[in-house]
Amino acid sequence: MSAFRSIEWLEEGVVRMIDQRRLPHETVYNDYTDYQSVAQAIKDMVIRGAPAIGAAAAYGLALTAHHSAAHDPSALKAELAQADAVLRQSRPTAVNLFWALDRMAGLIDQPSWQTIEDLQAATLAEAHAIAQEDVAINKAIGQHALELIPDKATIIHHCNTGSLATVDYGTALGVIRMAHESGKQVMALLDETRPRLQGGRLSAYELKEQGVPFKVIVDSASGYYLRKGVVDLCVVGADRVVANGDTANKIGTYNLAVVAHANGVPFYVAAPTTTIDMALETGDEIDIEERSAEEVTHVGTWQITPDDVDVANPAFDVTPAEYVTAIITEKGIIYPPFKENLAKLMAK
Repeated sequence: MSAFRSIEWLEEGVVRMIDQRRLPHETVYNDYTDYQSVAQAIKDMVIRGAPAIGAAAAYGLALTAHHSAAHDPSALKAELAQADAVLRQSRPTAVNLFWALDRMAGLIDQPSWQTIEDLQAATLAEAHAIAQEDVAINKAIGQHALELIPDKATIIHHCNTGSLATVDYGTALGVIRMAHESGKQVMALLDETRPRLQGGRLSAYELKEQGVPFKVIVDSASGYYLRKGVVDLCVVGADRVVANGDTANKIGTYNLAVVAHANGVPFYVAAPTTTIDMALETGDEIDIEERSAEEVTHVGTWQITPDDVDVANPAFDVTPAEYVTAIITEKGIIYPPFKENLAKLMAK
């Protein structure tokens, strides 16, 4: 397993995930053998990031098939349907979760399976394919983005969208990594990304290991640097992009996009086509996950608020398309008008 591969299947029918809650101080791998524990790992953010969640869900179904005691394909299909229903409830905002489960369901529902062994092999092969395709997709996104990044660029990044948020390599953080690996001199400004500090903990962990220059800043410092004129571009990931180009991403993305727009700084969204949801017309239709109050009231185990305070903790916000300069996908860069150009892209 590479240093940052977020999830991997072991030969003995075990899915291994790096426990992102323990980073950067400990690098711990957790092993899972059933879909219930995989669903809980997604809920608890052992694994996070839209592409990684999709791969985890696919492997959750592969585990179900691998360990099943069913005697015929129809009984195994019933078990897989139950696992699918549980996995769909794990996190509501990331469309990759549902995309991966729909893809697996299309395979499972085929009437041609004659034996348990055939269906077991097919589910594992499809989960492997989803994981490996994600790595190739991420690298293609980075390659397309190179034309957008000048040499000696300073780039603001929000949350964590690197290898830890995908299967391996990364989307928006992968764009920065690709620019660095191609020989461009880049400096990343990583906002800490409250409340779970994915920027300060995870993105900084990745870029430090990869030798990419960076500085960690507090979330509210992004406007300071944008107004100073020292930022060349912002690049973020997405958990869902809808038909008109509105984008759901980690809470705080909307703030960053508005301030970038006010200061004339390009704001790019890096996302695979699996994150594009053409079934929703606008971002107002996206289901926004509300997470526990403790994520806001505590940093780690340390309580930072008075006792018994009311807390609102939306995990995501929606950035309207008008603030997005372009969407970088594995199939190319999409510019406004997004409603027209996303439809063309997804029709191919």
